[in-house]
Amino acid sequence: MTLERAKQLLQIQAGFGGPYNANSAKLILSEVMKEHGQLAVDGLIAELGLETIFSFKLGTRFEGGLALDARKN
Repeated sequence: MTLERAKQLLQIQAGFGGPYNANSAKLILSEVMKEHGQLAVDGLIAELGLETIFSFKLGTRFEGGLALDARKN
């Protein structure tokens, strides 16, 4: 999935808001994480305001549709 396509899909989910759309957004961000990495995920969260809409935090890892705490070094 391209970052542009992910952004389009996330904008749709953000427009609806709600817990079901948050789950869809997690799945999309899981794909972005797999293909483009953490920086791309953080960029989309910040750019689309997903912190406010879905309470996603920068540094959160998304894997398999789950939102996981940032890795601790």
